[in-house]
Amino acid sequence: MRFDNLSAWLAWQETLHFKEIDPGLLRIRTVWKQLHGESALNFKIVTVAGTNGKGSSVALLSSICRAAGYKTASYTSPHLLSYNERIVIDGEPASDTTICHAFAAIDDARGDISLTYFEFATLAAMWIFCQQKVDVAILEVGMGGRLDAVNLFDADVALITPVALDHMHWLGDTREKIGAEKAGIMRSGRPVVCSEAHPPESVLNIAQRLQAPVTQAGLNFTYQVEGNQWHWQGDETTMRNLPLPALHGQYQLKNSAAVLAVIHLLQHHLPALNEAAIRTGLQQVSLQGRFQIIPGPVQRIFDVTHNQQGAENLCQVLRETPCAGNTFAVVAMLRDKDASSVFAALENQIDRWFVGGLIGERGQSGATLAASLLSVIPNASYDVFESVQQAYHIAMAQAEASDRVLIFGSFHTVEAVMREIPELLPVSS
Repeated sequence: MRFDNLSAWLAWQETLHFKEIDPGLLRIRTVWKQLHGESALNFKIVTVAGTNGKGSSVALLSSICRAAGYKTASYTSPHLLSYNERIVIDGEPASDTTICHAFAAIDDARGDISLTYFEFATLAAMWIFCQQKVDVAILEVGMGGRLDAVNLFDADVALITPVALDHMHWLGDTREKIGAEKAGIMRSGRPVVCSEAHPPESVLNIAQRLQAPVTQAGLNFTYQVEGNQWHWQGDETTMRNLPLPALHGQYQLKNSAAVLAVIHLLQHHLPALNEAAIRTGLQQVSLQGRFQIIPGPVQRIFDVTHNQQGAENLCQVLRETPCAGNTFAVVAMLRDKDASSVFAALENQIDRWFVGGLIGERGQSGATLAASLLSVIPNASYDVFESVQQAYHIAMAQAEASDRVLIFGSFHTVEAVMREIPELLPVSS
């Protein structure tokens, strides 16, 4: 084994390939063939692509499958506090030892083929899932779909969540172009669920060309909210008086409704996915960094939102959960994100902004981000800090009882601040 600890493996992977992002399936396909041969996978796969709602959808699917008694795996990215979060079986992150063994097997199989950090992670997840003999794996696409490493593996059911403008340098500058990349996860003759009532036409056109049956929100399934319950109706099935999902925000019902459509399609293969499992899964689902509330005299809310559509959802859930005091926003964002549209969406919900910087190749200074804020909200009440950690500590010092502090803008932002809160840090595996 090249290294005997996870940190060393990850540091090495970060420098192994000449580009951090290098879309394409040739390298990973060759290495997987060496690892696994030509044999088919012995578990069902749901692949989830889209701009927003992927993580929530994976969490909901996993929770319901686990409630049905199936050995359920999930692969997501990026992680917040621990790399192990990416590779989960039955709610438990893979151990350092398990991941290191997977990396060693990949290293032996790859020969002189260079792999990216994400390709290593994807291969490790699938190798572990095979070794652990899971029943079903829920795979989240890293970026796009067509050329993403996850797309090496054929989905039994594909789920495409809402598509918006993000990663435009790689995926295109319109919803139609981005939708075409997301649609790459479809397979000929296999079903796809669209959680939007109006997905990009490119998605529907590609599905038609592949003869992939489409289950579309508003057309093939609908939902209605009634008090603290909701009802779901599909082409063949109706479920009434379901519990609201244990994820904050009415927009999570859109994610949940699409997930129930996926579950319905899986029932032929996994018959224990019944209504009882759905009810339990909705009530037990959890997900870090999506309107994650840390209670206290000053409530803290963590959200990884980093694009306009996500910010509009965040604005909605802030309105749904009113605060007696002020709402302070601690924000830092990567420089390749459209910060102006995010600020515009949240303008009416934030009383004061604490703008911090992020380090790294894609990071930007607090001053640069504050300029984006002022271009949209000229009269904004704000302070600028060198780091997001400083912004957080000052916001907490100035907040009074009944105020709340929202920390958002990026996975990097949420991670940086969470690391300032000892009780949120994971226990080493």
